[in-house]
Amino acid sequence: MSTAVQDQMLSGPIVFSREVQPADRDRVRELTTSAGVFSPVEIEVAVELLEERLSKGPLSGYFFIFAVRDERTLGYACYGPISLTAASYDLYWIVVDKTCQGQKIGKALMAESEKLVRAAGGRKIYIETSNRNQYAPTRKFYLRCGYRQEALLKDFYAPGDDKVIYAKSLIGD
Repeated sequence: MSTAVQDQMLSGPIVFSREVQPADRDRVRELTTSAGVFSPVEIEVAVELLEERLSKGPLSGYFFIFAVRDERTLGYACYGPISLTAASYDLYWIVVDKTCQGQKIGKALMAESEKLVRAAGGRKIYIETSNRNQYAPTRKFYLRCGYRQEALLKDFYAPGDDKVIYAKSLIGD
């Protein structure tokens, strides 16, 4: 199922696709690589989530949204329910091709993800990221999208590499 969204900064509509195909492995790898902030290990994890979705379908717990314009994939998001919670979801990935950043594609992907989580009965979304300098624009993006920093776990990923956890309620606080 697809939804079209028109953004005045774009030359045409963004179409959101939730269909996952084997060819998306390469798209996810290309997008995460083009972003310029992810390590090779992180890129492989992104691809592994897509492979899990291809293998198990919805039972994998990973849901993808691809932002496409003129048959070109501009970005994607991956989210899923958090096990053992009543209605909480993780946003695992939100990635926009580096050449397309600043065109509000990320905001459109975030809004579509939130809409789909809400429609599935989700009440809260959590996002985890690194506190390294290279992720400063990402953390600012989450704040602009209405997420609040809920926690900072010192030295989580490695010495000097803290984990920052953001959250957003999808219902009134």
